[in-house]
Amino acid sequence: MRRELCTLMVALLAGCGGDPLRVPEVPDVQAYTSSAVVVERLAPGKDIPAQWWTLFQSPTLDTLVRRALDTSPTLAKARGKLRQAQEDLGARSGATQWPRVDAKLSANRIDLGPQSLDAPILPVPMPLDLFLASVSVSYAFDFAGGTRSELDGLRAEVDHQGYELEAARLMLAGNVVTTAIREASLREQIAQTEEIASLQARQLAIAERLLELGGVARLDVVAQQRDLTQTRASLPELRRDLEKLRHRLAVYAGLPPGTPDLPVFRLAEFKLPAELPVSLPSKLARQRPDIRAAEAVLARAGAQVGVATANLYPQITLSAQLGSLSTNGSGLLGGGTGFSFLGASLVQPLFRGGELQARKRSAVAVYEQAGAAYQEAVLQGFQNVADALRALEADAALLKERDEAVERARSYREIIAARAKAGGASQVAVFESRRQYHRAVLEQTRAGADRYADSAALLQALGGGWWQEAR
Repeated sequence: MRRELCTLMVALLAGCGGDPLRVPEVPDVQAYTSSAVVVERLAPGKDIPAQWWTLFQSPTLDTLVRRALDTSPTLAKARGKLRQAQEDLGARSGATQWPRVDAKLSANRIDLGPQSLDAPILPVPMPLDLFLASVSVSYAFDFAGGTRSELDGLRAEVDHQGYELEAARLMLAGNVVTTAIREASLREQIAQTEEIASLQARQLAIAERLLELGGVARLDVVAQQRDLTQTRASLPELRRDLEKLRHRLAVYAGLPPGTPDLPVFRLAEFKLPAELPVSLPSKLARQRPDIRAAEAVLARAGAQVGVATANLYPQITLSAQLGSLSTNGSGLLGGGTGFSFLGASLVQPLFRGGELQARKRSAVAVYEQAGAAYQEAVLQGFQNVADALRALEADAALLKERDEAVERARSYREIIAARAKAGGASQVAVFESRRQYHRAVLEQTRAGADRYADSAALLQALGGGWWQEAR
């Protein structure tokens, strides 16, 4: 009988693995874009520093990012999820890897009437007090690997929550950096727009005087009034956007929107990184925390397939119990009746109406979904980097044009100012040349801010260097 049982167990264990799960394919990418990206400052193959935002050389920005990483409730929530996953793993490991030992103590009173048993005299006087003390030990053998797979799934969940925390840190740092850059850009845009409005108002005042003297047509005055009104109308929107960005920065730092402690950012305090590290495509999947999180979800789904497969096979449990029974509580320590029990149980599902097979197929379907999600995360990661590189290429070309436009506007302004001093140009022409210069600076400001923001987006798309920081 023992030989037949061993033969049965070997056959069952040999079939526990089932069909191997299909590992999702990841594209072998040699370059992020179909053609070379023409951008200065790129450093292909260079690692990204853990505090990548310090490449912009702004101590104020560095302080705010660090404060946000320390106090953000979003990160506190992610840390809580990670601790929960760790404790769930610890609890299940303790419950499955070691025998279960329980102590039990009970007291009962039994009172039987002789008339109900048709026995005038009972052999034991009533009422009877029974005291029971016992220690039980049980252990479930993991022959089919279900417990091992369950623990593997819990470990994968710990990894998943750890990578989710890193992804949240990366996103928060990126949001703080880009929001600070946009704030600095808006402040400069407001300053330039106010200067343009001031020049237009002075031009309008001259035109209105000339209209009174009959020197200009009323149509010209109306046109200048229209331009001034449009310029002034853009200021409330810019100021509104600035305040909204300030509110957002405060919340990122874990502060109320109206806090007065928030620093003020100016574009002049930012510097473009001397080099923009660009990791090799072959390393991207290991550096992006969102891709690593998707990989952990895939591993967890694979472990659940193992659990569902193991449920098709026998479950063997050994148990033992040692105790003492006494009619006197003090007798439990030595005067009672001792007893012991040793047993083993084997449960083999025979018929469940197809439930267990369906659950396994469901687990395999979940694994396939996780595999597709992992592939999608990898492709999106490559897309993010490719988009950021192309954006930087366009930013560089646009910023070059904006710089040249500013230089031309400055030269034109200086020439008109010199002619006006010599009497060869009117005051209206001077105001117009200055207005055109500030308009060119305004466009240059927007292009420069885009260059900063897209540089930050590239560093964020490459993973942000979190793997180099020991915590």
